Amino acid sequence: MTENLIIQEDNLVWNKPSTLLDVPMHYCPGCGHSTVHRILMEVVEELGIADRTIGVAPVGCSVFAYHYLNVDMQQAAHGRACAVATGIKRVHPDKIVFTYQGDGDLAAIGTAETIHAANRGENITVIFINNGIYGMTSGQMAPTSLAGMQTTTSPFGRDVQTMGYPMKISEMLAMLPGVSFVTRQAVHKPALVRKAKKSIRQALEYNIKGMGFSLVEIVSNCPSNLKMTPIESNIFVENKMIPFYELGDIKVPSEVL
Repeated sequence: MTENLIIQEDNLVWNKPSTLLDVPMHYCPGCGHSTVHRILMEVVEELGIADRTIGVAPVGCSVFAYHYLNVDMQQAAHGRACAVATGIKRVHPDKIVFTYQGDGDLAAIGTAETIHAANRGENITVIFINNGIYGMTSGQMAPTSLAGMQTTTSPFGRDVQTMGYPMKISEMLAMLPGVSFVTRQAVHKPALVRKAKKSIRQALEYNIKGMGFSLVEIVSNCPSNLKMTPIESNIFVENKMIPFYELGDIKVPSEVL
């Protein structure tokens, strides 16, 4: 009987957006990247901007976005996504340009490019995945690794006296006048996924209006390099990362205050 059921549009719970390629994702089980890919591409489809959207992803797990996002994409060298996005936007001011970056990329080797693009108020949107660790290259300590956090380069835990404090890059960028919108969200619970999608939509809407630099930080997990199961890594995000990286809007445009 179920084989003969006709799915009515008003009964459809979810459908793969046309902006997401129909290929299997190969991310580690429980990784947040696939969820962010989906909601990002849902927003692009809903806004009707797929034909004029250009994404930039550099080195790291973010580089795999090219395999899944059905929009024009450009690769950048490690840390240089904001610089490349700046060039694309200035040559094609009518395009909607976004970057998709991890914490080791955006907040470490790419710190200068990120800060200066933000300070110039470049009209680009940055999707920033913060899982507190280098995901692709075996789990080294990232600028966002928590104090006391064990990684392959801090096996006894991050010592802030010698290794510095975790960087709250979103709060840093929010202070710059060229930045219009900064928010921090998460995707390890259904309700949080909905909030993250809303924030991505807001950022792209501000982009379309030409309101300057916007950033959506997603606090996520990395089960493989945290040496945890997906469920354990989600608990780590909830109990350890979010108390330090508090969720919510950090800066919103004055027109919506």
